Amino acid sequence: MRVALFAFAGTVAALTDIEHKPFMRKNIDPIVVPGRYASHMHSFYGSDAVTTKLPTTAELQQGCPSGENPNDLSVYWAPTLYYVKGDTYTEIYPATFKTYYEKIDHAEIPFPRDLVMIAGNATAKSQSDVNERLNALTWWCDTGYDDRNSRPRAAFPRSTCGAHMQAILRFPDCVNPNKLSEYTYAAASPGGRCPSGMKRIPSLRFSVRYNTRAAIPGGWRGVPPFKLACGEIGVGYCFHGDFINGWYEDAAQNMLRARGQGFMAIDGAHGKGKIPFNQNCKPRDRDPQGGTSDYHKSLEMMGKT
Repeated sequence: MRVALFAFAGTVAALTDIEHKPFMRKNIDPIVVPGRYASHMHSFYGSDAVTTKLPTTAELQQGCPSGENPNDLSVYWAPTLYYVKGDTYTEIYPATFKTYYEKIDHAEIPFPRDLVMIAGNATAKSQSDVNERLNALTWWCDTGYDDRNSRPRAAFPRSTCGAHMQAILRFPDCVNPNKLSEYTYAAASPGGRCPSGMKRIPSLRFSVRYNTRAAIPGGWRGVPPFKLACGEIGVGYCFHGDFINGWYEDAAQNMLRARGQGFMAIDGAHGKGKIPFNQNCKPRDRDPQGGTSDYHKSLEMMGKT
């Protein structure tokens, strides 16, 4: 089992990392526009039991996971990243999409059933629209030098990445267990504590490494030829993430036992916390006739052409 320790901005080391493969690209967002094919394009990871209808934890647990932990049937999604060449939009697939669970020593409760959270700002157009202090949104090249000290940190690198272009994004870590729609960041409150009536939960973080070298072998300099489905060519400010809890309750409780440890595998009744991807259960689009995976068609369905 591989241990992942990640020092970040002075915080404690990561509890664990779970890698997830993408299983669907589609113009849906059951949190923001439930029941409609009217979203910008998203790439989906985790449980495949997701359509335009907002799923419950129990419904997600009936799905097939694309991740390596059989105890995590959560679903995660983020805006699709494209390489743009003229009118051709080609998805840049992640080399890795990982979820990290951190600051467990501060958590008071596990993720509540049916918890739904969004991190980031899908309408952000500049660094001033990005609250990096709370959500940590940054882009950089994950090997060697890049221009991160001379550009806005939530903007794409303006020169070729030697290997991957990486993004990270942190989710809120306080929630009202009696009203799950109320959640925030502990760091937003005085003393870094959750507001009254809220409880601390594990800190979820996305870490995505995009294979830009494979997409653009010749590299780039200046305005990057990339586009998130939610933004304009060359900028990454609108990167955001969505999460619906699908953890089995025993494993979610086991996660809290990592207090005082740097790393602990999240095992449960459904298996060990790190196993090869399940070859007997292949994630798929549960609504193959609905929506689209084509960028231009998605614009038409949003009424933007």
